[in-house]
Amino acid sequence: MALFVHLKTVSELRGRGDRIAKVTFRGQAFYSRVLENCEDVADFDETFRWPVGSSIDSNEILEIQIFNYSKVFSNKLIGTFRMVLQKVVEENHVEVTDTLMDDKNAVIKTSLCVEVRYQATDGTVGSWDDGDFLGDESLQEEGKDSQETDGLLPSSCPSSRTPGEKSFRSKGREKTKGGRDGEHKAGRSVFSAMKLGKNRPHKEEPQRQDEPAVLEMEDLDRLAIRLGDGLDPDSVSLASVTALTTNVSNKRSKPDIKMEPCAGRPMDFQVSITVIEARQLVGLNMDPVVCVEVGDDKKCTSMKESTNCPYYNEYFVFDFHVSPDVMFDKIIKISVIHSKNLLRSGTLVGSFKMDVGTVYSQPEHQFHHKWAILSDPDDISAGLKGYVKCDIAVVGKGDNIKTPHKANETDDDDIEGNLLLPEGVPPERQWARFYVKIYRAEGLPRMNTSLMANVKKAFIGENKDLVDPYVQVSFAGQKGKTSVQKSSYEPLWNEQVVFTDLFPPLCKRMKVQIRDSDKVNDVAIGTHFIDLRKISNDGDKGFLPTLGPAWVNMYGSTRNYTLLDEHQDLNEGLGEGVSFRARLMLGLAVEILDTSNPELTSSTEVQVEQATPVSESCTGKTEEFFLFGAFLEASMIDRKNGDKPITFEVTIGNYGNEVDGLSRPQRPQPRKEPGDEEEVDLIQNSSDDEADEGGDLASVSSTPPMRPQVTDRNYFHLPYLDRKPCIYIRSWWPDQRRRLYNANIMDHIADKLEEGLNDVQEMIKTEKSYPERRLRGVLEELSCGCYRFLSLADKDQGHASRTKLDRERLKSCMRELESMGQQAKTLRAQVKKHTVRDKLRLCQNFLQKLRFLADEPQHSIPDVFIWMLSNNKRVAYARVPSKDLLFSMVEEELGKDCAKVKTLFLKLPGKRGFGSAGWTVQAKLELYLWLGLSKQRRDFLSGLPCGFEEVKATQGLALHSFPPISLVYTKKQAFQLRVHMYQARSLFAADSSGLSDPFARVFFINQSQCTEVLNETLCPTWDQMLVFDNLELYGEAQELRDDPPIIVIEIYDQDTMGKADFMGRTFAKPLVKMADEGYCPPRFPPQLEYYQIYRGNATAGDLLAAFELLQIGPAGKADLPPINGPMDMDRGPIMPVPVGIRPVLSKYRIEVLFWGLRDLKRVNLAQVDRPRVDIECAGKGVQSSLIHNYKKNPNFNTLVKWFEVDLPENELLHPPLNIRVVDCRAFGRYTLVGSHAVSSLRRFIYRPPDRSAPSWNTTGEVVVNMEPEVPVKKLETMVKLDATSDAVIKVDVVSADEEKKKKKKKGSSEEPEEEEPDESMLDWWSKYFASIDTMKEQLRQQEISGIDLEEKEEVDNTEGLKGPMKGKEKAKAVKEEKKKRTQNPGTGQGSEAPEKKKPKIDELKVYPKELESEFDNFEDWLHTFNLLRGKTGDDEDGSTEEERIVGRFKGSLCVYKVPLPEDVSREAGYDPTYGMFQGIPSNDPINVLVRVYVVRATDLHPADINGKADPYIAIRLGKTDIRDKENYISKQLNPVFGKSFDIEASFPMESMLTVAVYDWDLVGTDDLIGETKIDLENRFYSKHRATCGIAQTYSIHGYNIWRDPMKPSQILTRLCKESKVDGPHFGPPGRVKVSNRVFTGPSEIEDENGQRKPTEEHVALCALRHWEDIPRVGCRLVPEHVETRPLLNPDKPGIEQGRLELWVDMFPMDMPAPGTPLDISPRKPKKYELRVIVWNTDEVVLEDDDFFTGEKSSDIFVRGWLKGQQEDKQDTDVHYHSLTGEGNFNWRYLFPFDYLAAEEKIVISKKESMFSWDETEYKIPARLTLQIWDADHFSADDFLGAIELDLNRFPRGAKTAKQCTMEMATGEVDVPLVSIFKQKRVKGWWPLLARNENDEFELTGKVEAELHLLTAEEAEKNPVGLARNEPDPLEKPNRPDTAFVWFLNPLKSIKYLICTRYKWLIIKIVLALLGLLMLALFLYSLPGYMVKKLLGA
Repeated sequence: MALFVHLKTVSELRGRGDRIAKVTFRGQAFYSRVLENCEDVADFDETFRWPVGSSIDSNEILEIQIFNYSKVFSNKLIGTFRMVLQKVVEENHVEVTDTLMDDKNAVIKTSLCVEVRYQATDGTVGSWDDGDFLGDESLQEEGKDSQETDGLLPSSCPSSRTPGEKSFRSKGREKTKGGRDGEHKAGRSVFSAMKLGKNRPHKEEPQRQDEPAVLEMEDLDRLAIRLGDGLDPDSVSLASVTALTTNVSNKRSKPDIKMEPCAGRPMDFQVSITVIEARQLVGLNMDPVVCVEVGDDKKCTSMKESTNCPYYNEYFVFDFHVSPDVMFDKIIKISVIHSKNLLRSGTLVGSFKMDVGTVYSQPEHQFHHKWAILSDPDDISAGLKGYVKCDIAVVGKGDNIKTPHKANETDDDDIEGNLLLPEGVPPERQWARFYVKIYRAEGLPRMNTSLMANVKKAFIGENKDLVDPYVQVSFAGQKGKTSVQKSSYEPLWNEQVVFTDLFPPLCKRMKVQIRDSDKVNDVAIGTHFIDLRKISNDGDKGFLPTLGPAWVNMYGSTRNYTLLDEHQDLNEGLGEGVSFRARLMLGLAVEILDTSNPELTSSTEVQVEQATPVSESCTGKTEEFFLFGAFLEASMIDRKNGDKPITFEVTIGNYGNEVDGLSRPQRPQPRKEPGDEEEVDLIQNSSDDEADEGGDLASVSSTPPMRPQVTDRNYFHLPYLDRKPCIYIRSWWPDQRRRLYNANIMDHIADKLEEGLNDVQEMIKTEKSYPERRLRGVLEELSCGCYRFLSLADKDQGHASRTKLDRERLKSCMRELESMGQQAKTLRAQVKKHTVRDKLRLCQNFLQKLRFLADEPQHSIPDVFIWMLSNNKRVAYARVPSKDLLFSMVEEELGKDCAKVKTLFLKLPGKRGFGSAGWTVQAKLELYLWLGLSKQRRDFLSGLPCGFEEVKATQGLALHSFPPISLVYTKKQAFQLRVHMYQARSLFAADSSGLSDPFARVFFINQSQCTEVLNETLCPTWDQMLVFDNLELYGEAQELRDDPPIIVIEIYDQDTMGKADFMGRTFAKPLVKMADEGYCPPRFPPQLEYYQIYRGNATAGDLLAAFELLQIGPAGKADLPPINGPMDMDRGPIMPVPVGIRPVLSKYRIEVLFWGLRDLKRVNLAQVDRPRVDIECAGKGVQSSLIHNYKKNPNFNTLVKWFEVDLPENELLHPPLNIRVVDCRAFGRYTLVGSHAVSSLRRFIYRPPDRSAPSWNTTGEVVVNMEPEVPVKKLETMVKLDATSDAVIKVDVVSADEEKKKKKKKGSSEEPEEEEPDESMLDWWSKYFASIDTMKEQLRQQEISGIDLEEKEEVDNTEGLKGPMKGKEKAKAVKEEKKKRTQNPGTGQGSEAPEKKKPKIDELKVYPKELESEFDNFEDWLHTFNLLRGKTGDDEDGSTEEERIVGRFKGSLCVYKVPLPEDVSREAGYDPTYGMFQGIPSNDPINVLVRVYVVRATDLHPADINGKADPYIAIRLGKTDIRDKENYISKQLNPVFGKSFDIEASFPMESMLTVAVYDWDLVGTDDLIGETKIDLENRFYSKHRATCGIAQTYSIHGYNIWRDPMKPSQILTRLCKESKVDGPHFGPPGRVKVSNRVFTGPSEIEDENGQRKPTEEHVALCALRHWEDIPRVGCRLVPEHVETRPLLNPDKPGIEQGRLELWVDMFPMDMPAPGTPLDISPRKPKKYELRVIVWNTDEVVLEDDDFFTGEKSSDIFVRGWLKGQQEDKQDTDVHYHSLTGEGNFNWRYLFPFDYLAAEEKIVISKKESMFSWDETEYKIPARLTLQIWDADHFSADDFLGAIELDLNRFPRGAKTAKQCTMEMATGEVDVPLVSIFKQKRVKGWWPLLARNENDEFELTGKVEAELHLLTAEEAEKNPVGLARNEPDPLEKPNRPDTAFVWFLNPLKSIKYLICTRYKWLIIKIVLALLGLLMLALFLYSLPGYMVKKLLGA
């Protein structure tokens, strides 16, 4: 089904120009070729074809636009022709001549002639003849065009095709794009046609087989010249560089070069978690403990008593050695437990869960200082339970984590803004239910693995199905199981497992596993992971996770059951499954819970309940699928399998599986109803006989057994020759092709994008011109692809079996791709030459997103497995995803390997494939595969190489569509292959000497040849041509030209004993020359290219080679280009690479600087004594002088030698240079010590400096002016400049006083500006902490600005040049960003000046990394080459390059073309013996004083069981070994050492300094925590002057005293002398001139006594700090600094064990001695006393009911503490029976404490437990806690409320109780904050809070208190008593009398009760009682009186 448009001519054009046409239908546009210089008629005569998936509607439109083509600007529209296709649909063929419309829809004169033809589905058009369209003339035309535009087009002259072949060819052409008519289809311009021809694989990327190489500019030039208008490559239009990725290959798909499975291999991981503190924990007066669990490991913090906001700062490390998949699924759980102790487990307050993968996917693999929200899993309606602040980092081997610098972290961060959640997760997460519905499974393997079952079978003889499956689902650390279905292969469950978790969950994967229940142990049958990110979308139009009901396929070990399955891991989901196991129908739904609903069950336990069954058809209509495969070649079969017959078996699901496969589905296949065919299937029965022959088509799934034949010593091949075996399998699956189609479209877009991006990277790497154009083309292609997806993917909407996920995914994919298309468009416009790299990064994100979207979570057809069986044993396999093989009529939806020949390398299954076993190829197959609906199968052979006859099974002979069982090729061509192996570099070291004896083995079809073996090298130059004769290739000649088979090159190491070791492999495609083509440019001779060599997944070098495949014509070999070339006599019958192909050479001279050898290890147990270095490059070389006694002096005495060598002109082809060190032993023996290969000489090539650059400009003066340091009103220091000056860098000169005034004006809102600090108060630590603040500020600024540094530089530099700068800030910014260096001298001045509330302190530079990484390893002239020895390790032994290093060679190289550049030799003082290495210092031994200052360590790896360490410092240098063991720091992971060590050393013998941190142990040896190594020699000799850092200011006393024995002026003089610079010229005062730079600055200095003296040091220092501005010789000098070095432990390679902050000073002993070392000993905490007087309380809640009166009252007392409740809590006395909530106390607490002002922490030293050996120092924040309690006599006291005051910043108290509100404490109102350390004395009212039942704060009282802070000395002078005691007693409180308890003073109480409140009540009661008494007495006595009266007594 297709639409054809034949554009004939366009006439009546105006003017003269280049024309191009664009034809658009359904959003898919094709461009014609460009017609150059045509006048009024443009004769296009081109045909375009659109394969159509759905019938064309009669109102669809075809649009043709004609443009004037421009190479530089965008094309200009001439006119448009639009045509409604109604008539075309009716008649199927229309010819039209019509005028065009311009862009305003007005008719113009120009007219066009076009023919349109439509071939519909149902064949109504009748049988059309190829000749109608593609008749001879059109073929002629095509040939003509191709020759006209470019002879590179892969079509030969038209005459070479016979008329008979023509029709077949054109039929093939409908299906396949590219090749000859690629020009019409994908090519948008001439250049793409040229591109098609260049069918060589890409340099460095041999695995992309048919990817044409980059469009090289020289080709463009050549092409342009041929086109005749000599266009300049600059003007190449952008359009011409789009569509460059057209795929030439239409019959072959790309092989994958990476062999080894990497999934299941275990690696080292380390999870480090710091629990800092918790806040707002819910509960009253709790004792919280934080427990951290990672997987099954659990660690807990210590318990903090009675606090809701405990501070821990405890660090935990968990080490794992598992595979990444397992690691990332582990759950990190942080829970807070209340009152846990040895006897009871405590109650859970709340917990937080997240999987390791979420942390690992964060930037830098970490969360830093984030707050985890706690929730209670048992009560989901409860809301949040508090926050825990923590750092979490996950490190794999080789990840280095940039931890933000640990400094005094005082920032009281807002919790809400720093939650421990990944980007994009809302802070308010809701509870949700996850329903995982498990319906049924099928295709389970038999599992009679258990011993019991076998025993049972033997005894009882029952042999029923022995699989009892159930499904286990695990998610977020919980597991749920379905019921067990006994003895069933097709179990039906219809159950759902329900999880309750917060949504969105922080666990990414859900694991669904079918397990076999067994009495002994359950085993997994198969595992599937559901990635929640793939089945949900968090965007604003997103959807909740949903899935199915759909089938998912499970893969695992092979299905032949054994007692012990060696591949059981595969069934657990580790590694790539090697066989189909089962498929499971499941569904998933999520429901967000409304937690306020009362009948909600509030627990999060996993529940299992029944689910409603779904109909069978819900997953799609079951269709019959047909899989066809043809084996075209089977070679490279490992020799282990060489002696037994071999068959190949192909399976899809269980179909085709010999062991327990199925022939037909168990469920009856529905009979087809008439008219049941869906239109979308595009069915066409090509013959009637096919309609119902399904019944007798039995599947053939394996090839007949065949004995392999020998190819060479290692490999065998199967002799298929011209008879290729085929397989075919019928299988029945639900028809869900749409899912796979959509995935395929996205994969196609992604493949093109990846290919394009690799091209661009390659162009940047090889410095080709115009990578930005290529990138623009790639982006244009991407946006077209995205829009094409939108038009294709929306079909098939009404499909009944589409699940909710299908609909939602389609919507979200369409949205994503639409926005990606838009972004690509906008990006394309922004690509400029200097932004290519950044934009490339953004494109990589597109690629990742596309790959992510293309991965379909709901499976349909299982993957296809190809197994090699040797003697019926399964040996090796390959797995091909079914979507890659799926057929579709629509080209974009076609699988990338469908109907193509795929090269497959079979690998060993499971763990056997790890390591070196996995690197060897088990077999290489050339396999053709086709998968599609059975009813679409008429074309299943269309992609095979032509020229075969089918051989069918007997029953299918008459039937046209019956698949063949084998193909017999009748056409074969003879070829000769020439392989030009030039050289290889950076190979793998395979011998223990650290070298290899490499040779290459080249395989092509079933032949192989070897190059010669070159001994002892990693960079062999073979320079050898291998010729393969008598090659017979089957198929049509023309196809072989486009699609030759691939060549495999394997590199081996020759061993004298045993077989050769495998060193790597690469692929290549030869350049093919047919017999009728000329051997001439542009295609021939081929050029050498680099091919990347792989060994497993790792790269193992590059191969430089070229390959050509030449057809042997009828005349035999005589026609081939002659193999001329000298037969190298001395090399025997080895032919060198011929002249046209080998690179052009020029003479170069290589100068070598030999400095010395270091750290040489023993060789064969003997020490190295007389070493020598041999340098070799391209067969020439030079030897160093001999070192006569390595121990005494390891330096060379002759420094510079040179040799001349012929090197290629093209720098990229330069051979590597080899450095070898040999030891000269007695009797003339030599032993190799170690070697090093410099793989690229580029960095050593001498490039003459650009003398026009501004840095070389030495005319005129440049004045750099500094701010004065000394606070003195200063004269204007600007010196009038000479007339010649050319630039002024002016920095505002402001005296310090004014500066201060400015600051005061801006004074921060929060606190009054501090006074200038007193000099005597300041110490080195003040400087250090100020510097750390600056560093953090800079990092923050960089983050905020977020621009890349490069761009920043550009911006800053341009701003800097535009007119005057904004004063100091600008200068600062430029300096800082350009050089990232220290503050400008005069610190108050940085960009921080306005915001910082810091006093003015001199600063140093804190580097958050090693110093050398900032200064390019100090290799400015002296390079260090590591000498290696021993085999390169394989990953599994974990051996790293570190272990192979046997020493280091120090020296350098300089490479230049032979006549030495004039300017060098003419320079003054040129010494010819030193060549290019002028002015290097002498290398005689020198004695040096090394002073190491160790500041502190952070984040050490715990070394003791208690999760802590007792660290101390150990330093090694040469023979000196200092262990500072007695000063270990107890139980600390962040110890502050603050020590300096002096060591005398003599370079070069002792130059490697090791600083290690050990853990002190009472018993046993001390353990190494980690160490760092510093090469002192490179520092010492570096031009950056790293001996002693240049301070920011010069002072002669105080904390900032100058450390260097040489003053700045002396250093400056010396530097000028050494670098031959004119200067320094001092004078007038405050000014110095160096070269043409003038520096100005202060000219006076103050000594200790305040006397002022004139000095030149300030300006000299200013010059030093700007040394990089000096023309020609300038470089940055190392400033005064502290560097941060990672600590590493050899036992845990690659994983940081902590960091150490230190710096090193070096002073030569022949210079004046330096002063005493700086004192950096840790600050001693200062002793303070805090006096707190509790005066009164008010409005305290009343807790007790009075026993007598039922009245509310409270017995109040106040409790307070500073360090912790255990340590120093103090209580007031009790104010009994307060009825109004008032309490009077007048009670004083005294809290003495030690305080570190710099860190704002209180220091406590205490023993951790009674067993502790010594005290441990803790640092806790300075927080005063006040609590009110209600005292009870017989039960526990009741807690009423509390407030915590941070002594550094707490709300100022209210003046009166009324003004005191709850908001003061919660921070809801802005209250001024005060610091007790500044105010010293504060009095006021503060609110006390507690939480109510709903977790909300409520006010429970107010306290009036007075805080008074004194230093220990003041407190001693002015003592006071505790409570109300002497001295200075407080008066007794005036309490109402009731305060006395009634039983202490009953009368008073009674009096109070009676008198005050109940007086009248009592009187009334007494009267009533009297009345009642009277009445009672009356009634009592009445009878007696009555009797008396009656009797008259």
